[in-house]
Amino acid sequence: MSASRPKRRPTPSETAARAARRAPSSSGKIVFGNREQSWIAFNRRVLDQARNSANPLLERVKFLAIVSSNLDEFFEIRVAGLMQQADSEAGELSLDGLAPREQLRRLHESVNQLVADQYECWRREIIPLLEQEGVQFRTATQLNEAERAWVRGYFEAQVQPVLTPLAVDQAHPFPLLANKTLNVLVSLDHPETPKQEKMMIILPVPRSLPRIVQIAPATEGPRRHIFLSEIIKLCAGQLFPGYAVRDAHAFRVTRNGDLYIDEEESVNLLKKIEEELRNLRRGAAVRLEIEDGVDAELLTALCRHLELAPEHAIKLKGPLNLFRLMSLYEMIDRPELKFPPFVPADPTKLSGHKSIFELMRERDVLLHHPYESFTPVVEFVEQAARDPDVLAIKQTLYRTSGDSPIVRALIDASMAGKQVTALVELMARFDEANNIKWARELEEAGVHVVYGLVGHKTHCKCCLVVRREGGALRRYIHLGTGNYNPKTARLYTDISLLTCREHLGAEVAQLFNTLTGLGRTPEFKHLLVAPFNLHPRLQELIATETANAAAGKPARIIAKMNKLVDPTTIENLYAASQAGVKIDLIVRATCCLLPGVKGLSENIRLRNIVGRFLEHSRVYYFENGGQPLVFCGSADWMPRNFFRRVEAVFPIEDPELRRRIIEDVLLIELRDNEDARELQPDGTYTAPTRAVGEEPFRAQKYFMAAAALRAVPPVVPAAAPAA
Repeated sequence: MSASRPKRRPTPSETAARAARRAPSSSGKIVFGNREQSWIAFNRRVLDQARNSANPLLERVKFLAIVSSNLDEFFEIRVAGLMQQADSEAGELSLDGLAPREQLRRLHESVNQLVADQYECWRREIIPLLEQEGVQFRTATQLNEAERAWVRGYFEAQVQPVLTPLAVDQAHPFPLLANKTLNVLVSLDHPETPKQEKMMIILPVPRSLPRIVQIAPATEGPRRHIFLSEIIKLCAGQLFPGYAVRDAHAFRVTRNGDLYIDEEESVNLLKKIEEELRNLRRGAAVRLEIEDGVDAELLTALCRHLELAPEHAIKLKGPLNLFRLMSLYEMIDRPELKFPPFVPADPTKLSGHKSIFELMRERDVLLHHPYESFTPVVEFVEQAARDPDVLAIKQTLYRTSGDSPIVRALIDASMAGKQVTALVELMARFDEANNIKWARELEEAGVHVVYGLVGHKTHCKCCLVVRREGGALRRYIHLGTGNYNPKTARLYTDISLLTCREHLGAEVAQLFNTLTGLGRTPEFKHLLVAPFNLHPRLQELIATETANAAAGKPARIIAKMNKLVDPTTIENLYAASQAGVKIDLIVRATCCLLPGVKGLSENIRLRNIVGRFLEHSRVYYFENGGQPLVFCGSADWMPRNFFRRVEAVFPIEDPELRRRIIEDVLLIELRDNEDARELQPDGTYTAPTRAVGEEPFRAQKYFMAAAALRAVPPVVPAAAPAA
């Protein structure tokens, strides 16, 4: 049985959200998809990219690794939560009416099949193709005599000194095994009493050891690699003189990775989170991954020690944790096996302006990352830090890079005497430790560091710069859909807006004041801000399209996001569909809306795109009776984003930028017939149907080409020669 974390009191907004979920639907016929199964379907899309022969080989390896990384987070958070609900017998039904135990049963079936297909891809497709390219993987049984000698020497010199065998018997309690660490389960026999009970030994493997080792790297010929687990299994006998190794199997335990913090009861949030991060190592086990072929008796004993039911154990026909294949991508310098290098365009460099502030005074700047560089956003903060006329900088930080130039700029600004405030979200999942580090460094530099509203994660992406110009003050702002992380900005698709529109600047300032001070009911007329006006305003926008369609007016919704789960929003989209609103949804991952259901969602088309870059931007378009409204922001359409996070969604007011978002982003993604898949009423994804003669079209490829063209200065005709 897994341990249950204590329950916290629901906030008023959460209570309202639950009431909305229980409210009867207006249509009387509501169909929802299962959230967990939808996520698995998305991860299958990632696996499809690993199987796609059109992708370069090492990129396929990366997609295979991403599947494992995604599964880790899924078990740490979603499956762990379902297990807690099942244990407490107090879990809520899913949107499609399933109890936690039934969801877990179905999940095990789906996940086991997904993992089996993943390892089938590794064994049957990736390994043979790598071998054709001179990159080989060896198991312990495949080594020749020379390779075996080299591996044993490597073990003695690099591995054995840092291993500590831990016996498990009456005198030795079962050890604490950290989350997602590599371990080897060894079964020993005493030569004099071979029939006695098998002795269980556990070898925890330090994270510092490389998981993929190149065999005899100095020799010529094909590159040969072996997983560290294979080396340890081969050489484990050297650790137990006088005993015979019956067998050895690598295994890995995944634990509950969700922090429990009662912010209202915590005097010092920073210290409390640091304590909880240490406690995560002792979180309840939620999954056991172990190599296939392990002795059934030993597996039962291992599950018993981990307090884990056998159905939570997954036997793998291959190496554990294929996420480690990410290192192979860096180890092998073969450009022809990777995507061609892509350098983001920087259209601001063509403006001829001396500073980003001068450009922003002239016009709004829209950037489509990663096709257009994130550098202007970094320069916005860096120029503000250096500019003697800048008086104050206010910045939200949800996730950022380990060597963040933005954090450095904030520190420099504070050291220069500017008023600097940073909203650091300490509970950004899996980045808590990194954010604590930055919070302490910022505080030491004199930055005012605050942690936002109690009970709400600060997820909005905002930066406010206050600058003295003549006898007045002007606000400059950046608003975005992605994190202030220059590294992920090269991998994730996002939208940035740089503007000095006074009414938007005033509302961003009000948002910061609400976060740093007190404000129960701030009013926003232009921004859509959760948990205040985002959810009701979004429902109004959908209702307007519904009314317009019923009145015979043009009505259309196009919305792009990561996840769509909120039941109220889904019901209103269904109602809009029944009224005749044409709805196109681009949802990357989890989705509980089912399109194309007769009598319910026939006017809804839903697709996702999985390609070279991670689709991350959130963009909403409403026809609005011929006066289109376009919004971008940080919020997915989920209860957590509407009620438990601080989110900022901003309007695109410049007509040319609004046209660009509609025609050059949304409509382009709706044309994709290569990387896109369309969701069917039964929850499966299929390739879009191509019209006769229709050419293959990849949206991401188009965006790369279009950005490159925008980065090229216009050709100016040469002056006519003088007479």
